[in-house]
Amino acid sequence: MANEVVLLDFEMSPFAARVRIALEEKGIEYKSKVEDLSNKSSTLLKMNPVHQQIPVLIHNGRPICESMIIVQYIDEVWSHKPSLLPSDPYRRAHARFWADYIDKKIYPIGRNLWASEGEVKESSKKDLFQCFKILEEELGDKQYFGDESFGYIDLALIPFYSFFYTFETLGNWSMVAEFPKLVKWGERCLQKESVSKSLSDQKEIYEAALQIKQELGIE
Repeated sequence: MANEVVLLDFEMSPFAARVRIALEEKGIEYKSKVEDLSNKSSTLLKMNPVHQQIPVLIHNGRPICESMIIVQYIDEVWSHKPSLLPSDPYRRAHARFWADYIDKKIYPIGRNLWASEGEVKESSKKDLFQCFKILEEELGDKQYFGDESFGYIDLALIPFYSFFYTFETLGNWSMVAEFPKLVKWGERCLQKESVSKSLSDQKEIYEAALQIKQELGIE
């Protein structure tokens, strides 16, 4: 059966970036269909009627939704290529734990830096700082979160490297000074073509965040 792979995409989405990286890591040819999120296509509404969000991977006409679920699907279907998840059940569970932590913490908290003000914003600054501290401790002196090779946890977190400038500017801290191991890790990941070609520019993300602040009337 022919493999037709289509990604309903959005360039600045860290969640879509995860899928792009996974597809590149596996060497899978795919077609990217960029969505206008202010005017969602009938294809997106049909393929993801529950959440109506990107990314959606359409494989031979069948949709798979939610970024890390898509990544797991890619890993399982194209299993003849190097695996993104560890083969050992304990390490695989460990990787899923940290990916889940990243999903529940980084973006939901981080977006409050540009989408809120007052006590909510100040509380979010402290919470996000603590999240990065925990992730820096988990990384330790390893090359990657999975040890010596780029894997599932790295793939879950690296799209947010594009947000580091926004986080530190709006959070009023220095990522290099406070989390040097995470910054070095991000630079190491960017040496991979699959990552560098899939991530958004940090300044473009910052400009988009400022535009959202302006639209929300937040100083």
